[in-house]
Amino acid sequence: MTGSYDSLPGLLAAVAAQHPGRDAFVDGAARLTFAGWHRRAAGLASVLARRGVNRGDVVCLMLPSSIDYAVCYAAIAQLGAVVTGINTRFGPTEVEGILSACEPVMVIGSGSARARVPAGYSGQLLDAGDLPECYAEPALDHFPAPRPADPAVIVWTSGTTGAPKGAWFDHAALRAGADVSGLLSAPFDRRLMPTPFAHAGFMTRVWDQLAYVITSVLTPAAWSAQAMLAALADEQVTVGQGVPTQWEKLLALPELPGTPLPHLRVIGTGATRVPAGLVRALRQALDCPVIVRYATTETPTVSGTRTDDPAEVLERTVGRAQDGITIRILGEDGKELPVAQVGRVAIKSPFQMRGYWRDPEQTAQCFTPEGLFVSSDLGRLDADGNLTLSGRASEVYIRGGYNVYPLEVENALSAHPGVAAAAVVSAPAPVIGEIGVAFVVAATAGAPSAAELRSWCAARLADYKAPDRVEFVRELPLNAMMKVDKLALARQARGEDATGRVR
Repeated sequence: MTGSYDSLPGLLAAVAAQHPGRDAFVDGAARLTFAGWHRRAAGLASVLARRGVNRGDVVCLMLPSSIDYAVCYAAIAQLGAVVTGINTRFGPTEVEGILSACEPVMVIGSGSARARVPAGYSGQLLDAGDLPECYAEPALDHFPAPRPADPAVIVWTSGTTGAPKGAWFDHAALRAGADVSGLLSAPFDRRLMPTPFAHAGFMTRVWDQLAYVITSVLTPAAWSAQAMLAALADEQVTVGQGVPTQWEKLLALPELPGTPLPHLRVIGTGATRVPAGLVRALRQALDCPVIVRYATTETPTVSGTRTDDPAEVLERTVGRAQDGITIRILGEDGKELPVAQVGRVAIKSPFQMRGYWRDPEQTAQCFTPEGLFVSSDLGRLDADGNLTLSGRASEVYIRGGYNVYPLEVENALSAHPGVAAAAVVSAPAPVIGEIGVAFVVAATAGAPSAAELRSWCAARLADYKAPDRVEFVRELPLNAMMKVDKLALARQARGEDATGRVR
């Protein structure tokens, strides 16, 4: 899109006028054009305005990734309000924490999602079943245009304590995201969207979609490799996106060699470790360039490989900083480290959060005086500027593309009456990357079964956070500081002895 736009609603109106019949979203048999997106959003915005939603108010979406989610997002933005979303897999503890932190004036969700809203919530509730009627409402004559520095979205992440933190972005930051999108965005792309809309991959990229007039092709909520392949072929997808786990499962399909994908121009992957050989296999099987990306919730675009990089660069690194973005490696003293030394990955970008919502203390702790966001990731830069990640400073692990924070799981386990103590570490696993291993000391009253503890956690947290393995021990090992020795537990989870050799 040519022209200058200061806010997302103005850009949506322009795209709807210039490309009214082009698909904005494809969700199975359902389709929504850019004109339809704008029209439905205007009707819903009128309803929200009459219900008292004003500029700066937070509205929370508890919806699955869907056309409805996208329409609600645009309607909230049209009012100059702030949109946030909660992953539909989150449990009641996580939902309560997020709602408490952002205090939305309204929650929009389906019946099952709304059932997880705590009884003490004092805002309004709008049922997803009422949305079609809202879309048909006549639009107001005038909406107050959001300003570039107005908050636009809040995306939720968790710190090492497991408490939810809301990374918030203004309209200027969202616009910058389109400027630094690089190889994954080109005019009139048709882009596969396999990640939940509540994640930064959608929440912070709507401006990018509008700027390049991109069609977003959703995969079914119950993801499968067969459905992913069908979407790539039937919808003539040009940009294939997915975490390594998804691509590995796609490559294993016997029908893949017989499915032509002539429109596919690039494949993007990342979000977790890219297994050795995956890039080569994708290039060979799909005859398409592959790039590896690195990002965080707070800085949704950081680095990426290039299409002409050799396979070993894609398998060893997450590429170089995107244009307009700076990467520094900092030591414990906050000073920049030389090439090849491992330290904290720090990023400065026009496309980064403005802070943690209503949390100035946490915000101050993660930014340097120069405006660098200091991530929890450890890494090193080579002489060519390629970034290699070395792990995470915190104990977070990534299971199938989803972050899991051990303390959250430990707190849930410890709340069980049959658990005296618990510690959670990660262990490598094929396909999904990492799994959670819980070491549990049973209470004297009796030991619950591993299945019971998994169910206990899944009822309180997102289901993927339930530990994959539960090992009962008489006591947890302690280090010299009388703290749980998680290094020893991690070795045990991997089946290694004290020297690191597999037993």
